[in-house]
Amino acid sequence: MAYGHKTEYRLRVRAQVVLHASRGRSNARIARETGLHLDTVRKWRGRFAELGLAGLADRKRTGRPASFTALQAARVKALACRLPAETGAPLSRWSCPELAREAMVQGITTSVSASTVRRWLAEDALKPWQHHSWIFITDLGFQPKAERVLDLYARTWGGVPLGEDEYVVSADEKTSVQARCRCHPTLAPGRARAMRVNHTYGRGGALAYLAAYDVHAAKVFGRTEPRTGIDPFMNLVTQVMSTEPYASAKRVFWIVDNGSSHRGKKAADRLTTAFPNAVMVHTPIHASWLNQVEIYFSVVQRKVVSPNDFTDLAQVGDRLRAFEDRYNATAQPFQWKFTTSDLDDLLARLDRHTLTDRHQESSVALAA
Repeated sequence: MAYGHKTEYRLRVRAQVVLHASRGRSNARIARETGLHLDTVRKWRGRFAELGLAGLADRKRTGRPASFTALQAARVKALACRLPAETGAPLSRWSCPELAREAMVQGITTSVSASTVRRWLAEDALKPWQHHSWIFITDLGFQPKAERVLDLYARTWGGVPLGEDEYVVSADEKTSVQARCRCHPTLAPGRARAMRVNHTYGRGGALAYLAAYDVHAAKVFGRTEPRTGIDPFMNLVTQVMSTEPYASAKRVFWIVDNGSSHRGKKAADRLTTAFPNAVMVHTPIHASWLNQVEIYFSVVQRKVVSPNDFTDLAQVGDRLRAFEDRYNATAQPFQWKFTTSDLDDLLARLDRHTLTDRHQESSVALAA
């Protein structure tokens, strides 16, 4: 302990006092050689003689009396777990300063700081200022529709593996890609300086970007259109289905959401009439997250669209097409990990949650 490199300085000095004493030196001599006060040497010699090595550690101190009780902290935490509207506060969510103010309004405490409230909430990892959005399943055929999509990602259809001449294409539209011409040139990043984009801009119009993504080949086919609709979507389909290997494929499965351009049985019949080897597969309602092309659109948003500085719509289209070529040159299939087993677990959790809500509603009705 006296010579260890990782020993705290205070413990090292105390250990040296004990070692000097073990050599028969007096307290006065130890004080001179260590630079400590005589009373300090006497204290640590006495503690070691009484308790051994444990005596060299600091004793527990009482500290300043607590300003708040455990009950007050618990009541503030309980307040953070309630919606502000339930207390009559005109807020959408709590912050630490607002919780401190509400605690004083409700008489929980006469005075408390936001930092104290923040420390209390951190003890239980409470973050009432954060929120996550969610939606309950409204599609009665959610499970079979989702399973069809997940099976296609796993290269099966109806329990039968897909052949080498069968393909899965995920398609959708990215609406309102705007051409924003910044009023001042964008400044490149520099040392200790981020890229600077002027906030004011001139509007150069907007277009729709349609893309079809081959799930297993990681190949993107895209096009720009003035707007979305049935004809623009069928133009995308024609662009893909007129090229090999899709033109001569046995089947090409088109995974789409329930947008107006490709909604329902009419859209499926229209696709099959134009291309007999094409099969349209719809995702469940409010389940566009099952469509892999949405991942590609998120890549486009991060790398191409935001932040944008385009002089006109032609430049937007050129940039999107150039990015397609760049992406297709090095792209790898997305590592899709959500399987039908995960789907079953998700639906089971939602069922349990629904049953709990119904039980609570029944209890409230009986109490009323």
